[in-house]
Amino acid sequence: MKLLDIGVLAERSGVPPSTLRYYEEIGLIDSFSRHGLRRQYAPEVLQQLALISLGKMAGFPLSEMKGMFGKDGTADLPRPALHQRADQLDLQIRQLTTLSKALRHVAECPAETHLACPTFQRLMKAALNARKDKR
Repeated sequence: MKLLDIGVLAERSGVPPSTLRYYEEIGLIDSFSRHGLRRQYAPEVLQQLALISLGKMAGFPLSEMKGMFGKDGTADLPRPALHQRADQLDLQIRQLTTLSKALRHVAECPAETHLACPTFQRLMKAALNARKDKR
């Protein structure tokens, strides 16, 4: 097996060496050995890093991602958690799409001022209500 030096792994993955060391510290990845002071990684760690990047994009915290790898580092993705996160993302997409459409309307509204625009008034009320709901 041809091991990857930490610098090579960082270059191929786009993940800085400091982050690689952090991921190792929290148990997300493992180094195979050391060559002098430089950590050496199995080529499979590239796939783990791709999955970690995907998980981060999906909004999974690193602590949850740690449980998505088996002891040998292979992916063990919990399908119910993936469905739940996909549902959360779908809701967020709908909310952001609604907000985007409202902002575009306000930007093009023929009302004399933004405050005179009924859509802008509803948008402001919705923002206040959303803030109250988070408390």
